[in-house]
Amino acid sequence: MTSPLTASPTADGERWSPRLWGTLLVLCAAMFLDALDVSMVGVALPSIATDLGLSTSTLQWIVSGYILGYGGLLLLGGRAADLLGRRRVFLVALAVFALASLLGGLVDSGPLLIASRFIKGLSAAFTAPAGLSIITTTFKEGPQRNRALSIYTTCAATGFSMGLVLSGLLTELSWRWTMLLPAPVALIALVFALRLIPHSARENSSGGYDLPGAVTGTAAMLLLVFTVVEAPEKGWASARTLLSFLVAAALLVTFVLIERRSPSPLVRLGVLRSGSQIRAQLGAAAFFGSYVAFQFIVTQYMQSLLGWSALQTALAFLPAGVLVTLSSTKIGGIVDRFGTPRVIATGFALLVVAYALFLRISLTPQYAAVILPSMLLLGAACALVFPSLNIQATNGVDDEEQGMVSGLLNTSIQVGGALFLAVTTAVITADGGDAAASPQAVLDDFRPGLAVVTVIALAGLLVTLPGLRRKRPPAESVVVARSAAAVADASPAKAAARD
Repeated sequence: MTSPLTASPTADGERWSPRLWGTLLVLCAAMFLDALDVSMVGVALPSIATDLGLSTSTLQWIVSGYILGYGGLLLLGGRAADLLGRRRVFLVALAVFALASLLGGLVDSGPLLIASRFIKGLSAAFTAPAGLSIITTTFKEGPQRNRALSIYTTCAATGFSMGLVLSGLLTELSWRWTMLLPAPVALIALVFALRLIPHSARENSSGGYDLPGAVTGTAAMLLLVFTVVEAPEKGWASARTLLSFLVAAALLVTFVLIERRSPSPLVRLGVLRSGSQIRAQLGAAAFFGSYVAFQFIVTQYMQSLLGWSALQTALAFLPAGVLVTLSSTKIGGIVDRFGTPRVIATGFALLVVAYALFLRISLTPQYAAVILPSMLLLGAACALVFPSLNIQATNGVDDEEQGMVSGLLNTSIQVGGALFLAVTTAVITADGGDAAASPQAVLDDFRPGLAVVTVIALAGLLVTLPGLRRKRPPAESVVVARSAAAVADASPAKAAARD
C-alpha cells in the first residue's frame, strides 16, 4: 500500500515536493498539539487546584484523565486507521480534539474538566497512530523516513517547550486560556489536512473487524489504566485495586486468545516476536513514564516550594526543548550512522544522569548547579531517545500494519505514563500529603519520588542494552536488501522479525 505522494519524482530524490512537505507539516501540527496540550496543563496545575479547590490526588486526574482516554483506546485507534482509512480517522479525530479543547476552557468544575480531558485523550488515541502511520507509509524506510520521523518527533518537543512558555504566560491571565488555545490551532490544521492528507486504500476487511478483540482489548486497557491511576488513593493492596487488576488481567488473556484465532486480528501477535520491537515498546513506556512523573514533581517543587511563578517554571524547562529543536536536523543522520540501539542507550544514560542530578535540590534555588544542567541533559536525552524509538518500532513493518504498530507504541507510551505517574504520586503522598507540612517535609517527600523516576530511567537503559550486541549493517544495505526481498519474502513471521 503506497501513498500517491511517494510516487512523485521529488519524493524519491534529495528534495521533497511542496505537497510532501505540506503533508508532513500538517501531521507535525497534530503531534505538536498533543505535546502542547500536555505541557500547558502541567504548568497550570497549581492554578487549577487553587481555582477549583482540588486535592493533589484529584489534580493527578487532570493529567491521568487524558492518559486514560489516550492509552485505553490506542490499540483500537491504530487498527481503525488501517481498516477505515488513515485520512478519514485522522480528520474526524482532529475535529473532536478541537471541540474538546473548547469544552475544557469553559467548564467550572473538576469532574467536567477531567471529562473534557478524557475526550481529548480519546481523540488523540486516533490521531496519533493515524498520523504516524501516514508518515511511515508515505516516506520510504531508511534515511528518508528517519529524516521525516526526526522532524515529526522534534515538533513534539517544540510543542512541549512552547507549551510550557505559553502556559506560563497564559496562566498569569487564567488557566482557562491554556485549555482554549489548542482549539483554533486544531481547526487551522484541520483545514489544511483536508487539502493535503492523501487518501489511502483501506485494508481488505472481508475477515471482519474483530469486534470481540476491539471490545476486550479496549476494556482491558481502560480498566488497567484506570486501576493504576486510582491505586494511590484507594491503596495498592486494597480489595478493589486487586480485583480490578485481576479483571484487567483476565480481559488481557481473553484478548490474546481472541487475537490468536481471529482471521483479522486487532493486533497481530507475531509482530511481538521481534526483540527490537519489544525493546522499543518497553523503552517507550520507561521514557515517557519517567518524564511525566519528573515534570509532575518538578512543577510542584518550583511553584510550591521555591515560590516561582508559572512563567518562571516554564522558562526553567525551556532549555530542554530548545536543545531538542536545535538538534532536530541531526538526529536522522545519527540514527543512520549508529543505529537505534546505540542512540537509545546513549539517550537513556543521559536521562539517568539528569534525574539523579536533580536529587540534589534544596529549598534554595540552585539553577546553575542543578536545574540548568539537568534540563540540558534531559533535552539531549529526549532528542536522542524519542525519534529513535519511533524509528525502531516502525522499521521492517508492512504498510498495512503500520497503524497497528503505531497504536502499540503509543499505547506503551501512555500506559507507561499512567503507571509511573501513579507510582510516583503514591510515593510522594505516602504520608498522607499533609497540607500543613513544613517546606522541608514536603521536599523530603519529593526526594523518594525523584529516586523512583531515576530507577525507571535506569530500567529503560537496561532494557535497551541487549540490542547493542547485534551487528548493524550499513543503512544503504538494509534498504536495498529489504527492497529486493519485499516481493519474494513477505511472510508474517519474517516481516515481524525484521528490525
